[in-house]
Amino acid sequence: MAIIYIVLFIIMMVFVFSIGMLRNYMPKKEVVLVLVVAFLIGAIGGAFFLEPIYEELPSVMSMVEKNVPGNEETLFLDLSSSINMNELRNNLSATEGFISFKETSITIPLWKLNDREKEYFEYVLGNIDSHYKHYNVTDDGKLQIQLEDNYSSYEALKSFSDWYKLVYGGSISYAQIHAELVVESSSLDTFEKNLLDTGIVASSKQGPVQDRINNTNSTMLSNSYFVLATGGFGVLVAVIGIYFESFGVFTRRFKKFVREKRKR
Repeated sequence: MAIIYIVLFIIMMVFVFSIGMLRNYMPKKEVVLVLVVAFLIGAIGGAFFLEPIYEELPSVMSMVEKNVPGNEETLFLDLSSSINMNELRNNLSATEGFISFKETSITIPLWKLNDREKEYFEYVLGNIDSHYKHYNVTDDGKLQIQLEDNYSSYEALKSFSDWYKLVYGGSISYAQIHAELVVESSSLDTFEKNLLDTGIVASSKQGPVQDRINNTNSTMLSNSYFVLATGGFGVLVAVIGIYFESFGVFTRRFKKFVREKRKR
């Protein structure tokens, strides 16, 4: 489809070039109309034929990084505490291109804490479980707990849940698990599809593939500017058509001048 779209755009530019070559057969004031028509044709052709291809440029550029041996991509996942982590881990580890899967932290939303409650949770969290590596209590009542390596979110949540039930007499209704999945860049699409099949979408990605996508996006024109650029290209093609005959005459005269100078 990309080749077809490019060919169709080239055909439109050939048409614009042909219109430009008709300048000698029209009044001089009509030249402005030719340029306006060339701009419109270039802009329309760019919007319909080139813009869809242009939008896929980051994906095309990322294919280079996906095929470089040794490249790794890290997917950051935000998971519900209700998910079966062992099943997810086994499913991911059985997929070709798997490197590692690590549960890094948990977030437990409570309620909007006052200053005294916030101070209390900041004090008590370190005593609930010694495997809580770092922790933070936000003003809106979220407990953000970073886990030690090789310590599961299930164990971390159980420790807090047991303490919470003992102190408050209730149970926590929801928690979020944060994990990092590292895969080979060549298998990134496979892992993203497998995750999507289970209703999981990575909150962010990091690695050569994502860097290439970000770099390409940062240098690309917006859609409106791209359409204007293709319109400008149409004007350029029309100008070449308008002065093509004059350029041919100049070329013949220049070649004749060179030949005569050599004879001398």
